Amino acid sequence: MKYIASCSFGKDSLATIILAYLHNEPLDEIVYARVMFDENTSAEIPEHEEFIHKTAIPLLRYLGYKVTIVQSDYTFLDCFFRVRCKGANVGKYVGFPIPGRCDVQRDCKLKAIRKYKEEHAGEEVTQYLGIALDEPERLARLGKDQISLLAKYGVTEAGAEFICKMFGLYSPIYKFTRRGGCFFCPNQSLKELRHLKINHPDLWSRLLELSKVPNKASIKYDRDYTFEEIDQLLTTKEA
Repeated sequence: MKYIASCSFGKDSLATIILAYLHNEPLDEIVYARVMFDENTSAEIPEHEEFIHKTAIPLLRYLGYKVTIVQSDYTFLDCFFRVRCKGANVGKYVGFPIPGRCDVQRDCKLKAIRKYKEEHAGEEVTQYLGIALDEPERLARLGKDQISLLAKYGVTEAGAEFICKMFGLYSPIYKFTRRGGCFFCPNQSLKELRHLKINHPDLWSRLLELSKVPNKASIKYDRDYTFEEIDQLLTTKEA
């Protein structure tokens, strides 16, 4: 039996790995599915990207764990500029991902995970997932080969935060957001978008450029606004 931990380097998945270490749970490999904006730019918020590669991965490897990064050749820009072949928007670019129906999740993250699983087909695998004790609906969806160490050891989301802080593995993104995610995600709050605009103007400018691309299936960035309208809203609030 091979034991792997799926890790986003958020507090719940990292607390899971720390619990495995503290309780001598079997753990053969830590797998991180990395999503890319383009060939050279990570989809992670830059603070989280730096935390992953300069703090978390080196520490986990120091503790003796194998850390594997899986990555699809397909990027966010490939998703954005994919041309629709059916439906009402045939011939148009997909554009920004639709909230609740993310092509990027499917084509960039899940595709890389599927490839990893295919390469290890035939192996008996148990997967650790970072689901806290106080997330009953997610726990109820665990598969027969999936385990929550957080639930096993009675750790809530608040407890996971405490564990990560104690071990120096608490991502700086939690200073301005409650969850990790791609910097172009349309599910972000205005607070998160404001952080991106102020602290990473280069990435903000690239999203503004994409918002002006013609022939998109939808001109909206989220369910209500275009990215240009969000930029104007945040600019007004800063004035």
